[in-house]
Amino acid sequence: MTTRHLRTIRASAWYDLLVTAPFATPWTFALAHRAMNAAARALGVGELPPPEPVLTLFANLMGSLVVVWALLRLLRPLPVHGLYDGAARVLFACWQAWALAHGATGLLGGFLAVEVAFGVAQLWPWAAARRGAGCQWQAAE
Repeated sequence: MTTRHLRTIRASAWYDLLVTAPFATPWTFALAHRAMNAAARALGVGELPPPEPVLTLFANLMGSLVVVWALLRLLRPLPVHGLYDGAARVLFACWQAWALAHGATGLLGGFLAVEVAFGVAQLWPWAAARRGAGCQWQAAE
């Protein structure tokens, strides 16, 4: 893998850190929820559900895990991290598309676009390596 691939891994980690850190605690999530709702109202794309305790818990779990994952990719970026992050982004994109199709706020569309872009950027080198190696590649480092 190239230095460009490692830069992409770091860039996706910075994005994740900046976007998900506000979800990591109940207090920061409350602020982020209010800000996202205001943005959604201003754009006319619908609102978020109220921040009741279970929604807050799941937001905090997601935020905490993604912050830790982002820090790992920032402090010790490895090509295999791009493979796993790309796979996770495919999953996130699927669930975001599902939520949009079922009436979630259109604000989610921007996040979906970033997930798809970083997913493609991080999986592309692996797909190219697989084609070049005649399907005899390994994900392990």
